[in-house]
Amino acid sequence: MADYTLAITTERTYEETLAAVREQLAEAGFGVLTEIDLKSTLKTKLDVDVAPQVILGACRPQLAHQALQAEPSIAALLPCNVVVRSVGEKATVVEAFDPAMMTSFVAEPSEALRAVSEDARARLLTALSAVAAGPIASTQNGGQA
Repeated sequence: MADYTLAITTERTYEETLAAVREQLAEAGFGVLTEIDLKSTLKTKLDVDVAPQVILGACRPQLAHQALQAEPSIAALLPCNVVVRSVGEKATVVEAFDPAMMTSFVAEPSEALRAVSEDARARLLTALSAVAAGPIASTQNGGQA
């Protein structure tokens, strides 16, 4: 797992985990704006086989608007990407870009941007914790999920 993500590994199938992630993102106030099915895309474009994996572009419009008001160029980091990746028959990794990292890309982040990143991080940690409420193998990156 990377230092720039919040991550958990569940002892659930990929399909169960993906459904739980969608549900918990919605509970945390995020909508899914984009979805990239990497397994399908890589098979179609490169004729390679990879494990089931999807990238969900999650967005909470209120937070996105606040972030854009604080730092217009932060749009390049939106939406928050959440990856659901199968790592076995009953093991799935869920990783989300850590919104706290947004402030590391800005020379002098404002308090408003810090507040947005902290709110988004807390919401994503809540969602990951709820997904992990089933059998869990690990948590990562200070997420205390």
